[in-house]
Amino acid sequence: MKVALFISQQIPQAGGGHTFESQLLQTIVNLAALSNHKFVFYTSSEEVPNYLLSTSIQVVSLHRSLKERIKSKILRTAKAILSKIRHPRSKFEIEGWYEKHIINLLKINQIDITLSLVPGSPVVDYPYITTVWDLQHRLNPYFPEVSISGEWDNREKFYLKILRRAAFIITGTEVGKAEIEKFYHVPAERIKVVPFFTPQFTSTSNLTDQDIIKKYNLPNQYLFYPAQFWPHKNHIGLLLAIKLLKEKYDIEFPLVFVGSDKGNESYVREIVQKLNLSQQVYFLGFVPQEDMVNLYGHAFALTFMTFFGPDNLPPLEAMALGCPVIASNVSGAKEQLRNAALLVDPKKPEEIAEAIKSLSEDSALRQDLIERGLIRASQWTAQDYIKEIFSVIDNFEAIRRCWK
Repeated sequence: MKVALFISQQIPQAGGGHTFESQLLQTIVNLAALSNHKFVFYTSSEEVPNYLLSTSIQVVSLHRSLKERIKSKILRTAKAILSKIRHPRSKFEIEGWYEKHIINLLKINQIDITLSLVPGSPVVDYPYITTVWDLQHRLNPYFPEVSISGEWDNREKFYLKILRRAAFIITGTEVGKAEIEKFYHVPAERIKVVPFFTPQFTSTSNLTDQDIIKKYNLPNQYLFYPAQFWPHKNHIGLLLAIKLLKEKYDIEFPLVFVGSDKGNESYVREIVQKLNLSQQVYFLGFVPQEDMVNLYGHAFALTFMTFFGPDNLPPLEAMALGCPVIASNVSGAKEQLRNAALLVDPKKPEEIAEAIKSLSEDSALRQDLIERGLIRASQWTAQDYIKEIFSVIDNFEAIRRCWK
């Protein structure tokens, strides 16, 4: 079959999503010869990502081809379309027109099925395989990032439309599969569990631990939390735990935050000031991936306190780099992390504090977590993930051959 793979517009500052997708695309390029199918990459950016420039796989820019089509004689009504774009009531007409443009490109390239490796695939009238990471707008609808400015309605409309019609849905855990079945009534046989892989960027750094300490002016040991500044990342719960450690146990751990601001950083900084933790907390902002290797490696522990699951990449990254993990016991965490992390209730700062304290007082426990983490991180790779995707595509071939 010919498979159209939709590439998102994610940039490195997007965090885990960019890491996840870019590594999978490179893996498909490397393993394409093992598949009986031919891939065509469709990117929503005008520019083709650098790591795809040298591949023999065809890459089509949806935006660039759209511009070319508008310039061509095929669309003589360009002026009318542009006037509709300026008119808010014509939004759905324009979206429908863009869908037709995508379908036209799929037909030109004789595509049999489309695939999206990350959430947010185009909704087109075509056989497709889509990916779901979480349905947190259903499980935690009160967080502003999934509720305000119409975000809840947008997510719900999207998932209602796309999930029920998907040929297959890829998700990372059995917990995630059960949520899709429960909320959208999709038959279990059309939902495939393909676990998150451990990102392989451990050899990309040319810096030593001391270089990192000097570059970011950090203390020698610290707790590490790489996460975008969204409310659901629960930076506040972690700060309260740090304050509790200091006041109740006289344990003063520096805390390093890494991540782009998504609207909540100023509030987090405000709480740091109110708790008198300014000398303990470091805000590094977005840092390049090669620096993350040493930031993980030099940390005393990863303290990953998100309220969202069921899948998260940073705990797997930390494990691969020998950093012990304390993580939120959100739905799906036990399935993903198994016995290689200390799981705590993210709503309870005292429980977070106790976990940090136990690691600081028990070097054997910390070493045991490191060893278990290295084992867990090595059990599932990007190659394993893509081979499972190939298998899902293989599974659909006998169905797709039934029509032209």
